[in-house]
Amino acid sequence: MGLLVYRQKNSRGGFKPHIGLKFRSKEGDVLSFVVDTTRTPQKYPQPDAYLITHAHSDHHGSSAMRSERAACTEKTAKALELRHGKNYEGNLVTENGEGEIADVKVRTYSTGHTEGSVAFGWENENGVRILVTGDVKDASNLPKCDVLITEANYGDPGDPFCHFKDDLEAFEEVLFSEERVAFGAYSFGKAQRAVQLIRQMGYEGPISMESTSLELTRSLTHEAGELVDIGMSEKVSIVPPHHLGKLSSSISKYVLSARQDHPFPSVCLSDHLDAPGLVDMVEQIDPEAVVVYHPTGHRPSRFASHLCSLGFEAISTENISNVLSNEFL
Repeated sequence: MGLLVYRQKNSRGGFKPHIGLKFRSKEGDVLSFVVDTTRTPQKYPQPDAYLITHAHSDHHGSSAMRSERAACTEKTAKALELRHGKNYEGNLVTENGEGEIADVKVRTYSTGHTEGSVAFGWENENGVRILVTGDVKDASNLPKCDVLITEANYGDPGDPFCHFKDDLEAFEEVLFSEERVAFGAYSFGKAQRAVQLIRQMGYEGPISMESTSLELTRSLTHEAGELVDIGMSEKVSIVPPHHLGKLSSSISKYVLSARQDHPFPSVCLSDHLDAPGLVDMVEQIDPEAVVVYHPTGHRPSRFASHLCSLGFEAISTENISNVLSNEFL
């Protein structure tokens, strides 16, 4: 198919995060695009592009953002700058638009995972359609492709924790109860989605947030309404889950999560597709080959195995036998 999927060794002999893709462009140039990985030291050959799908830390944008060969959306770049206190030095791509990365025509597709999260799609010299998604919450915008490179945080079909549905009715019921409520949500991603949902549900009052969540939400979220610093007496607050215990005992506390292992009640709200949703995504995209990546755990390999049982050709990161060192790109 004209695509080499590889893993890369770092200077300490271990594997760099995630994967790289080597291919020929339509002009015949051999290029390397690396996906959600750390920056290669400048003394070594550089990839032609560092694709950053979104600004969560396990996608290593805090490292890649310092390279002029990085590529991400404006919102992802802004989130990286706010989270890490560094200037983004790479290239910007539009959400749901077309542009060029290393002279390759690339189209982006929103994935609904975080503000600014996108999939990258392009064709190699053979016309093979390649799609790199990162994490996905909403796959309705993704096109068909020949090779799909995707995450699978919750891809194990045999794990009950990988089967969930957002409980928006419970979220709305808590929101409009007569009590003061605090929602536990991670500062980047979940907090912004919570604010959007709260406004969509018709709540117009001020929302208090801790400082990091507040800065990110004000910078990234349109029509967020009135947001104020935590510590005020607002009816609704949003803080990171580990901050809930620091709030007044008079406030009812809930964690916005599909997980049930928190010390406070959970309202199911996830930024990921569950296992059935991931299968539906793959069936919709209908690729000839699937590569599943994630930094740790067994779920990618089990998702790849499940896809194979459904008739797809799929592998996970640990099964990739092509390995390069920093010295060879």
